[in-house]
Amino acid sequence: MVAFAYSYRRDGLGGVSMRYVVGCCSAVLLLALSGFAQSKVQIDDLSHHAFETDFPSGGNLSLRLRSAEIRIVGTDDNKVDVHVGGTEGRRATNITTRFERSDNSGELHISGGPHNNITITVQVPRHSNLFVRIPAGDVEVKDVTGDKDIKLHAGELRIAVGNPAEYAHVAASVTTGEIDAEPFGESHGGLFRSFEKSGNGKYRLVAHVGAGELALQ
Repeated sequence: MVAFAYSYRRDGLGGVSMRYVVGCCSAVLLLALSGFAQSKVQIDDLSHHAFETDFPSGGNLSLRLRSAEIRIVGTDDNKVDVHVGGTEGRRATNITTRFERSDNSGELHISGGPHNNITITVQVPRHSNLFVRIPAGDVEVKDVTGDKDIKLHAGELRIAVGNPAEYAHVAASVTTGEIDAEPFGESHGGLFRSFEKSGNGKYRLVAHVGAGELALQ
């Protein structure tokens, strides 16, 4: 009986131990996978600390940027890179950049800093789907291939669209101001101006300016 009892406890402990090991390994694996899939980076003094983070080509990028002179530029590097310039921007110590990534989706927030004389350049992978929201400024988007949903409350927005045949749907509008979209054969000015186009491409373009100028180039 004693030998049997000992054998039973040994086997029982062995079973519990094996389940415990498997459970721990599974938890570690899930944590590791979640670490690769999700990340968050924040810099509170963009003027004096460079911001750069890896991001895959073909991903979905949401950019929520403060008012400024903004340049969003596609490059061949698989990363998001942010630089600040301008006479006031180079001296500012309170420009905050926060980036959160989950798999192939990322969200960039830039806030704080001086009200005037600041230029922000955001470099993204050339093949990216963009969702951009900016309160006001002079904004340029170029060398980016993919879906684009870009809205500016007030100012001038210029988007280099590339080959117009690559788009399945285009919707452009201004509440008050001008639309100049030569690649799509459209030009409008005044209040509540807009146009829509459909095609055989694969990309979607939505662009809106509340008050100001919209140029699709």
